[in-house]
Amino acid sequence: MTDTTDTPKADAPGNADKPVDAWVTGDEMMTGAQASYLKTLCEEAGEPFDPDLSKADASKAIDRLQARTGRGTG
Repeated sequence: MTDTTDTPKADAPGNADKPVDAWVTGDEMMTGAQASYLKTLCEEAGEPFDPDLSKADASKAIDRLQARTGRGTG
């Protein structure tokens, strides 16, 4: 028998691959890193920053504003 406790499942999706609406903690307050980046994007896009967004809503806003500002497109 092989011990797999330290080996992640190969077929398990990473958090980046999981739809935002399926995040277990998506309804928690956004992280400090999200807030900082989102505030920067909002300033660049001329949009108001909402400090009360959830993690999931902040992620969606970041994606939308990255597309609008051209940030994060590598």
